[in-house]
Amino acid sequence: MIYDITIPMNQTLAVWPGDTEFAFTSTAWGTISVGAVTMSCHTGTHADAPRHFLLEGIGIAEIPVEIYVGACVVLDAVGRDEIGPEVFGDADLPPRVLLKTLAWTDHTRFPDEVPVLTETSVALLKSRGVLLIGLDVPSVDRLQSKDLPIHHALAAAGIHILESLDLRQIVPGRYQLIALPLRLDGADGSPVRAVLTSAT
Repeated sequence: MIYDITIPMNQTLAVWPGDTEFAFTSTAWGTISVGAVTMSCHTGTHADAPRHFLLEGIGIAEIPVEIYVGACVVLDAVGRDEIGPEVFGDADLPPRVLLKTLAWTDHTRFPDEVPVLTETSVALLKSRGVLLIGLDVPSVDRLQSKDLPIHHALAAAGIHILESLDLRQIVPGRYQLIALPLRLDGADGSPVRAVLTSAT
């Protein structure tokens, strides 16, 4: 079974206020059509690169693709304002952890608030060898934050970021994740097509 956890991209998709809105146009060249897409690197379901918030951070094309492929767990974080260590329990964690918050389910409207990880949780994830954290909201930090403490804490811990997943239909549990970003040289992020398959 394959579960698509990617938010569909179209002109109704809400983007970060002030960011480039998604647009698709198509031009007919005789018997063929050629489409063009305009969007931000952070449109819809996407991966952040450290360059997004660190001046000297690496770009998305420099992150090893293995980060985005492999064993993962989806954990229930519904109804929380802060995501503390208790969400992660005492069991071993796979290298990739996805958090189902259901805090952003109407993708035509940008949320006013989102739940965030605590710095204690980031330290716990690092101690358990987690390499990737994913959430179903547009940021791992408060939307009003200017200094992005959780982005920076995750980067310092060597943990990469997926944002704006669609986990509405996903039952918490163990899966395999494939969420490959485009190989965009110099880019600070990239849209991904994220899917889960049954754990093996």
